[in-house]
Amino acid sequence: MSGGLLTALVASAIGLPASGPLIEGRPDSAVRVVIYEDLQCSDCADFRRMMDEKILPKYGATVAFAHRDFPLAKHAWARRAAIAARYFGEIKPDLDLEWRRQTMARIQETTPANFNEKLTSFARANGIDPARALAALDDKRLAELVENDFQSGVARGIAKTPTVLVNGKPFIEHFTFEDLSQAIDEALAGR
Repeated sequence: MSGGLLTALVASAIGLPASGPLIEGRPDSAVRVVIYEDLQCSDCADFRRMMDEKILPKYGATVAFAHRDFPLAKHAWARRAAIAARYFGEIKPDLDLEWRRQTMARIQETTPANFNEKLTSFARANGIDPARALAALDDKRLAELVENDFQSGVARGIAKTPTVLVNGKPFIEHFTFEDLSQAIDEALAGR
């Protein structure tokens, strides 16, 4: 079973919509790492690489990594990218994560002027009607899901991205794998 499908099934079982927070790793883990991210943030892109290269290989089988959208006002297309991620996740659960990965990997080549072109290209490459993907950017329900994530972050005092909470302990913007790993190891040990 794919990770995205498992995420959708777990979300459904606990009453979340399929377009709810993206969860990587082990969704039912007692150790929860909450990641507030902005898809136009270069520090978030660096953290995404750390996730794929180090964190998930080491902790993916034991820890839940819950993504929350926190599009910063200074980024011109971050909110649209987050809404698109929610849309893709509803169509095919694995595409939420793939869209996030591709978007963060291509931050430097994406502009407000070519964002829609990038979106339609991704949709087409994944067998999704590009016109529907573009129309989803105006979907009030999807925008509200992104806004709910953002407001939950504001309520927690989140101001910068990425902000990673390991069972509530914050790591903000710039941190090492070793520091994060130590916090996760302590959480897994119950300390």
